[in-house]
Amino acid sequence: MIPVAKPVLSGEEIEGIKAVLDSGILAQGDVVAKFEERFAGYVGASCGVATNSGTSALHAALAALGVGEGDEVITTPFTFIATATSILMQRARPVFCDIDPETYNMDPDLIAEAVTKRTKAIIPVHLYGLPCDMKPIMEIAQDYGLKVVEDACQAHGAECHGRKVGSIGEAGVFSFYPTKNMTTGEGGMITTSDPQLAERARMIRNHGQSQRYLHVMMGYNYRMTNIAAAIGLSQLETLDRFNAKRRENAGYYDENLKVKTPFVPEGMKHVYHQYTIEVGGREEFLKHLESHGVGYGVYYPIPVHKQPLFKDYNDIALPNAEAAGERVASIPVHPGLAEDERDLVVQTVNGYE
Repeated sequence: MIPVAKPVLSGEEIEGIKAVLDSGILAQGDVVAKFEERFAGYVGASCGVATNSGTSALHAALAALGVGEGDEVITTPFTFIATATSILMQRARPVFCDIDPETYNMDPDLIAEAVTKRTKAIIPVHLYGLPCDMKPIMEIAQDYGLKVVEDACQAHGAECHGRKVGSIGEAGVFSFYPTKNMTTGEGGMITTSDPQLAERARMIRNHGQSQRYLHVMMGYNYRMTNIAAAIGLSQLETLDRFNAKRRENAGYYDENLKVKTPFVPEGMKHVYHQYTIEVGGREEFLKHLESHGVGYGVYYPIPVHKQPLFKDYNDIALPNAEAAGERVASIPVHPGLAEDERDLVVQTVNGYE
């Protein structure tokens, strides 16, 4: 079976891990600090705050921005659940905007009408590795005095009009889960050019400590280990090369597939965390892929507002997100894909009737 996602390691990760083990300093330390500096620099932000997951990074970013009980945060319903549950963790209320059916990202034209007196922030999600159109989102945020947290958990290295995602809003958030464009095993990162925001996030990830055993705010154990950071440093060195391979694979699909392929607006650099197509009769299509040894993923069959956890939202109609949830399927695009495997994917998809 050709896997839909596969971590690709350079081999240097082992040397980095060994060096950490030999040092005896396994928890958060100098290696984490080095990873934070390099990743923030790569993104184009002045500060990085490493965490133990993308979810904890989202939560810490919102907490550091002062989002709290009674506040509203505008976001998309077509995303992984953590985007919305991080809002709930702060006892704030998610407000869902429908998506653009072409890009699957939140439709900027719908954001302004969702703003109320309680709105505190916007979380645009750069879904599947495709950047949102950040210009209108930032303009709306400026007009209404809102904070913007970019959920870039699937978009390491993606660019919006020449700027890397994660450097545009007040904060960017990344995940380093094993299937992402780069990994630390598990881990996350907040990027920002606001040093005060970064300092608050650092305290939140470490039990609210301003110094050892002096706890000045509510905090958590969201620390990244030196082991994870060592993996991240090696992965960062190969990220652009692996992203280029993803884009090459995607370009091959664009030229050869006979189904609806991903739409990339002008000025956007897609890094193809997933290559997502639309098909009718999806269940039969997935059986067809499986019978030919082609792996797949469905991201996301049930939009967030239709999840049991969000029962108070279940009656809200967000037709574009709901339609996408019924039709999307992702096929292998990862950099470990061999040419014969890529050909088999094309033949299999085009052979479905």
